[in-house]
Amino acid sequence: MGVSVGVLDHFNIRTRNLAETVRFYEDILGLEKGARPNFAFPGAWMYSEGKAVVHLVDISKTDEAQKPDSGVVHHVAFASSGFDGMKRRLEQKGMAYDSRQVPGGDLWQIFVNDPNGVMIELNYEAAKEQSATAPAERRDDVGVR
Repeated sequence: MGVSVGVLDHFNIRTRNLAETVRFYEDILGLEKGARPNFAFPGAWMYSEGKAVVHLVDISKTDEAQKPDSGVVHHVAFASSGFDGMKRRLEQKGMAYDSRQVPGGDLWQIFVNDPNGVMIELNYEAAKEQSATAPAERRDDVGVR
């Protein structure tokens, strides 16, 4: 019998800025705030295509320290679609982002940081995108940042 860890289910962010973080995932990435179990602590679940992919925990009323960045987690990636549309959305919202083409050209990427310093990587299969302009291919990688 084979073993597989499967695909990413969700990631969790512990934040002192719940409202701002919810706004980022709604307004910038286009996720939707949705149903969440009745936990004994406040938070929000953010949905993409009917799946709760980002779990937020509000630690503002606790003594837990807010990490100044994303800790040892460098970034979280989503398989995405609509490369040009996302670039327009980010520009309209005044969000700084970086776009690039993975060497070889099969994958295009957009990188943007959430309010908690979590780097979000959006991956687009180049063959499925209807873009007139591919992003620049660069040899440097976000892994060096």
